[in-house]
Amino acid sequence: MTERRAVLSGSTFEEQIGYARAVVDGDRVYVSGTTGFDYAAMTISADVVEQAEQCLKNIEAALSEAGCTFGDVVRVRYLLPERDDFEPCWPVLRRRFGEVRPAATMMVCGLSDPRMKIEIEVDARRRR
Repeated sequence: MTERRAVLSGSTFEEQIGYARAVVDGDRVYVSGTTGFDYAAMTISADVVEQAEQCLKNIEAALSEAGCTFGDVVRVRYLLPERDDFEPCWPVLRRRFGEVRPAATMMVCGLSDPRMKIEIEVDARRRR
């Protein structure tokens, strides 16, 4: 039987909404859309680049708990309310994904909290 387990970050959103930060399903890892909140303090920077950095820290923690690294990421989705906020984030994103080169999509859309300027979602494949 395929292993399936939830990875929780401790975010109050996970409990309030009813989802997991990530789901491990066999060798696949699906990380939910992750924002720039510092989940320990439930604070968020007003700066989009700082939010992108925090998103990646949050994702890294979920990937680590799932037995992965950024090197295992095969797909990334970037969601931003403002198109012009994407390019300033490129250097931060390139540091994590530049060597990995996952398939990527950027979408302009509303996010659930007006303080959120970027949300990042990744899919990874665990190496055995």
